[in-house]
Amino acid sequence: MNRQPHANSREIIVANAIEQVVGELRLIDVADYIAFIRLEHFACLSDLVDSAAELYFHAGTLRLGHGGEAHVDWSGSPRIVLDLELRPPGATVYFQLTLSEHGASVVVNYVSFEKPSEDPEDNTALLAAVIEQARIRKAEPLAYR
Repeated sequence: MNRQPHANSREIIVANAIEQVVGELRLIDVADYIAFIRLEHFACLSDLVDSAAELYFHAGTLRLGHGGEAHVDWSGSPRIVLDLELRPPGATVYFQLTLSEHGASVVVNYVSFEKPSEDPEDNTALLAAVIEQARIRKAEPLAYR
């Protein structure tokens, strides 16, 4: 598949948007990921993603897509790849999140817009805006008098 020139900027937007969720997902033991993926217990995997996302996004905004992959062998560190969907109002992003020993990475496979612009840069700006709208805002602490 040929990468589009705007793919990198969209990957950065998605990676920044889910950074805190990734922190939550990294708290889960890698053995659990391996077990759920190998045994095809994708509902359990979906619950983990939903639980990690619920603190940062409105319900249903970030969810498990078609499953995941566990790359495990005797010579290296495990690598978990999750197919995820980010669904803020007006757009859908299909991407893969890779979790490894030293970090995480995002690869955007496809972005669909309800009302796309002819200009890819306008679409990228729209993506950033709708993702921001889908975030849960933390309430400001009340000031005591």
